[in-house]
Amino acid sequence: MKLSTHEVAERLLRKSLDQLSAQEERVLRRIADRTHISRDVLAEHEGSLTFGQRLADRVAAFGGSWPFIILFLCIMLVWISLNAFILVHRDTAFDPYPFILLNLVLSMLAALQAPVIMMSGNRQAAKDRLDAAHDYEVNLKAELEIMALHEKIDALHQLLGELRAAAGENPGGQR
Repeated sequence: MKLSTHEVAERLLRKSLDQLSAQEERVLRRIADRTHISRDVLAEHEGSLTFGQRLADRVAAFGGSWPFIILFLCIMLVWISLNAFILVHRDTAFDPYPFILLNLVLSMLAALQAPVIMMSGNRQAAKDRLDAAHDYEVNLKAELEIMALHEKIDALHQLLGELRAAAGENPGGQR
């Protein structure tokens, strides 16, 4: 027997349709239609990203990794060593101590990398909110389905009791 969304709302949530949130209504519609509610939220999110957003995520992932830290440490050591070597052998260097050009490069890198990492973090937070909303819907549907099963089992127990009473059995099962 297929129930309407209105009947499911009244029976399981004891609310009318106009009192339900959009999520609750969506879940109840799926229960009434007997369709699944789970979906691949990650694929939906990834499919909606622009090229720039995907690039920012990759830059942020690399910029916050050990390979980036090790690579940049190596570049800084080569820069400083090369400047020191040239200074000792030629009496001048392209970026003498205190390495002002290196500081400028590091500052520019930080100025560019920080907003990219923040954009990526904001997208991750949005994805987490989407994931949490989906988890809520799945959990609500599971809870409502369990409530419906309890109602059916209670109805079966009641029917079994009525059948036993009609057949003249006592509650202990002896005649």
